[in-house]
Amino acid sequence: METTQFPLIISVDDHTVEPATVWRDRLPRKYLDVGPRIVRAPVKEMTFLGGRFRPVMGEPGSTDGPVGDWWVYGDLRRPLTRLDTAVGYARDEVKLEVITYEQMRPGSYDVSARLADMDVNHVQSAVCFPTFPRFCGQTFAEAADKELALLCVRAYNDWMVEEWCGPKARGRLIPLPLIPLWDAELAAAEVRRNAARGARAVAFSEIPPHLGLPSVHGDEWDPFLAACDETGTVVAMHIGSSSRMPSTSADAPPAVGSTITFANCCFSMVDWLMSGKFERFPNLKVMYAEGQIGWIPYILERADVVWEENRGWGGVADKVTRPPSELFAEHVYGCFFDDAFGLRSLDSIGVGNVLYETDYPHSDSTWPKSREVGERQMGHLPADVVERIVRGNAIELLGLTKDGLWRGAE
Repeated sequence: METTQFPLIISVDDHTVEPATVWRDRLPRKYLDVGPRIVRAPVKEMTFLGGRFRPVMGEPGSTDGPVGDWWVYGDLRRPLTRLDTAVGYARDEVKLEVITYEQMRPGSYDVSARLADMDVNHVQSAVCFPTFPRFCGQTFAEAADKELALLCVRAYNDWMVEEWCGPKARGRLIPLPLIPLWDAELAAAEVRRNAARGARAVAFSEIPPHLGLPSVHGDEWDPFLAACDETGTVVAMHIGSSSRMPSTSADAPPAVGSTITFANCCFSMVDWLMSGKFERFPNLKVMYAEGQIGWIPYILERADVVWEENRGWGGVADKVTRPPSELFAEHVYGCFFDDAFGLRSLDSIGVGNVLYETDYPHSDSTWPKSREVGERQMGHLPADVVERIVRGNAIELLGLTKDGLWRGAE
């Protein structure tokens, strides 16, 4: 494949670092002192071991330690870190350290700068997961004041739809709202509210019980799933959206978890395939961001064997009436940015079930060489297959224009 032929990328997994004013500008005045806000302060201690991130904030105004910008919300103290926005730095310079907004690439939080960085990276359009709310809004689900938390979710979604994906983005940024995870009826209402203004995806947890929430095997999530089924809203699950990155031990270094990041996606997909939800909600679609795809063929093979041979005693005979691999083909999408093995296994996964991503601005991101990475990995594939993987499947799944842009509320 010649360089000039590589399609413009639609990335289904990038990230935004929320500007400091998102909640300050949108919450009622009485909540301004308790809602999410930025405080500049030093770090006293910060570790990331066993899949757990543990930062300790120093006294605001002090210079006793490296100084960074921290989100303060209730009892939560969460710093901006170099891992939130690593693009533009050499790999060996990307360390677990606090930073300020001035120390990050502007494309992390500014729409115009983001579009410019997308141009450099051969990216036309992008779906962006959150940072401070965490990948599916766990920050607000954990908050004690649920009235304020609901306002925070709605404020984020208003910012996402109206500003981040607003007129300045020219259809190139695709909204990904959050839901109030603690209440499925409120979640359904938020899905419908955002679908009415053109949103066609919503962030959700890969393994809700890790957050103290119901699993997908019961009926507690049915109001939410019914709203997604009704509106054509894709359930998007990012690695880490259960607030528990895969690891092996409390003292395992981050490299262990980084190697097995796909594991939660693997467990989650089996949950969904064996839940019966895809048969109850036939229009439901789910996608796994940053989970890669090379692991999928064996899991489908194993799931089919279990369903065929063990469903009588396996607890699924009355709700899963078709082979899991068939359900996968109709309802599940794997997302990757650097998975040569997965691409060699494409016949076992399905060309129509694969989406491309760049992970800007994280340390794993292929920016600014996503085009070169894609060409290297997909050079053996026919042009029409590359077109589907890099943009065609995303256009169909997310209801974009034929040119790959977000439609907004038509």
